[in-house]
Amino acid sequence: MLERVLRSPKSSAFLTVGAMVLAFAWVNSPYADAYEALHHAPASVRIGAFELGKPMISWINEGLMVFFFFLIGLEIKREVVEGQLSSLSQVALPALAAAGGMAVPAAIYLAFNMGDPEAARGWAVPVATDIVLVLACIAALGRRVPTSLKVFLTALAIFDDFGTLVVIAVFYSEGLSAPALIAAGAAFAVLVGFNRFRVGSPTAYAVVTIVLWLALLESGVHATLAGVLAAWTLPMRVGGRKFLHQIEHDMTPWVALLIVPIFAFFNAGIALGGVTAETLLGPVSLGVVLGLFVGKPVGVVAGTWLAVTTRLAELPAGVTWRQIYGVAMLAGVGFTMSLFVASLAFEAPGAVLNTNLSVLIGSGLSAVAGLIVLARATRGS
Repeated sequence: MLERVLRSPKSSAFLTVGAMVLAFAWVNSPYADAYEALHHAPASVRIGAFELGKPMISWINEGLMVFFFFLIGLEIKREVVEGQLSSLSQVALPALAAAGGMAVPAAIYLAFNMGDPEAARGWAVPVATDIVLVLACIAALGRRVPTSLKVFLTALAIFDDFGTLVVIAVFYSEGLSAPALIAAGAAFAVLVGFNRFRVGSPTAYAVVTIVLWLALLESGVHATLAGVLAAWTLPMRVGGRKFLHQIEHDMTPWVALLIVPIFAFFNAGIALGGVTAETLLGPVSLGVVLGLFVGKPVGVVAGTWLAVTTRLAELPAGVTWRQIYGVAMLAGVGFTMSLFVASLAFEAPGAVLNTNLSVLIGSGLSAVAGLIVLARATRGS
């Protein structure tokens, strides 16, 4: 019973939304200074002469989120090797749906912000889907939602996550350092060697992954990608035991119930004091809100339609177009990944906070509208 509760999307969603509400209420209370002090509190790690110091928010976004991306990497590898993405026929439908669901929101955002190079950096904010919150929304509808529809959404979100990771690596990496990249390459090569020789010690992978993370931290490539790279080097099996499955199983509750809520708490503290109607109707805000609320469903449905009409794939068994549209609406719940990209796209705290508020608005509208559409589409199922 406890195992089921800890691994339920509802539990993670409850804690994540609770952490977000707590941060939002705290930063808009008379005790806002205490939140800001915690948010920017300096913290450092020292080993001999080596010292790494950063404010708490940086440790969360560049350090703790490595575990989040590591888990994403494990999920992607498992599905590609032996799951929902292991054959071309399984890949086509969610891949094209995800591609459309990323391209259209980005185009909408750029349509509002193309004339401003600084604002245009946020084009990737509305392209991501928060799979944990979306699955929690679907879980609220119970058994009415066909299993095949849940599988489609999960596969779509996996491609969405992979696409976002590529975007982060290509478009949000700056000032590359050759020596640090060489060191990162060496660490990655060691992890690949571990895979080759079927090393079954999680500690060995963890130690080298820390080295990889430190190298990427100094390289200009965003350090959280160390989690994805390390995940892909883990062997599926070691000595007959399901090594990757076990690591994923052990990490899931920690990431879902601790790391994601902590991230939400540190990134959802949006002070409304400086927010005006002009801010909410500005090009960045409109680009994010409409990208999530309008662009996501349009893009996902268009990509799905393209896959079906070209006969690359068929709709999942027992799934209707109305249900696809409901899921496409829910795909506009960006939250975790969108907030993360916003922290990379903008440097000014005010710009980050305004963008985060737009993410919350767009995600909230998408969740409500998606649930309404999907509930009606599955009525009687």
